[in-house]
Amino acid sequence: MTSVRFAGISKTFAEVEALRPTNLDIPSGEFLTLLGPSGSGKTTLLNICAGYLTPTAGRLVVGDRDITNLPARTRNMGMVFQNYALFPHMSVFGNVSYGLKVRRVSRPEIERRVNNALAMVQLEGFANRAIAQLSGGQQQRVALARAMVIEPDILLMDEPLGALDRALRKDVQLQIRRLHLANPRTTIYVTHDQEEALVMSDRIAVMRAGTIVQAGSGRDLYERPVDAFVACFLGESNLISGRVASVGGGKAVLNAEGLDVSITGRAAPGLAANAPAFALIRPEAVRLIKGGIPASVIERVYLGEITAVRLRLPNSQELWCRRFAAEVPDIEKHEIGWDETAVSILPDINPGKRSVLPC
Repeated sequence: MTSVRFAGISKTFAEVEALRPTNLDIPSGEFLTLLGPSGSGKTTLLNICAGYLTPTAGRLVVGDRDITNLPARTRNMGMVFQNYALFPHMSVFGNVSYGLKVRRVSRPEIERRVNNALAMVQLEGFANRAIAQLSGGQQQRVALARAMVIEPDILLMDEPLGALDRALRKDVQLQIRRLHLANPRTTIYVTHDQEEALVMSDRIAVMRAGTIVQAGSGRDLYERPVDAFVACFLGESNLISGRVASVGGGKAVLNAEGLDVSITGRAAPGLAANAPAFALIRPEAVRLIKGGIPASVIERVYLGEITAVRLRLPNSQELWCRRFAAEVPDIEKHEIGWDETAVSILPDINPGKRSVLPC
């Protein structure tokens, strides 16, 4: 296993700055996900690591070697693509063994390593199958086995589950996670799907506009986002707008627009008194209580064990509440509150431009 360090890595295409100077350390054996919308720079960063792109500036260090200018073929990295990129005229064995044949590995060693790789992805007995005979999930696991069989220093994955249906995608997510836990390997995974990131990652780096906004565990990013963009990209979010009344001691108070009550919560970095901000209240933190803020029901969605209710506050702002179905009476008005320990006060990074938020 090998560590990876991006030191001031940037990339410019003509006049477009696709990746601003980026610093990121990935410890040996970590599964790190680059999460963000299209155009955020995550695939550019991955392709620089793979050697498919040369950075405009900065250094890429793997272990103790500076490999910034090494060609892709000498980097010993395995790549799994979204479109599988399998050879349709070859069998499963032919596809998985291809990289070993190019490296002139002996036939007995090829057979041993291919069989081990197929066993790791639960495809024992599939060696002689044609690619056309496999399901989408099986083809993706063949692509994963092909990347792993060369025993790469780093495993790279570029939205590999994007072509799978939802049920199959969830199954393969868990398979990849279990495989990583059983055979730890430094892995960089690219996706725009928050569930994939949360299920599989040791750590997540959220990207926006060519830079990393925040990196940490899924719990860190969900419970302690640095701004509204990160909050919206990890989980469902209620954002109540207002201005900061006070900040100090790790707490902040927000005067919400049009509400008679103030909202107290954890203070995110970058808050200043009287500055525009948001109160982040996750749907599961909203409570139906007596003597709370009056709210009208706009929409009720039954989800089996859980019922999601969309509510309108007196200031016309809306929020979602998610509670056990038995806790939600079938009425048109509620009184609500929330768990203050679960509230964050976040800076408004784009005052007056709420549409940039992904929620």
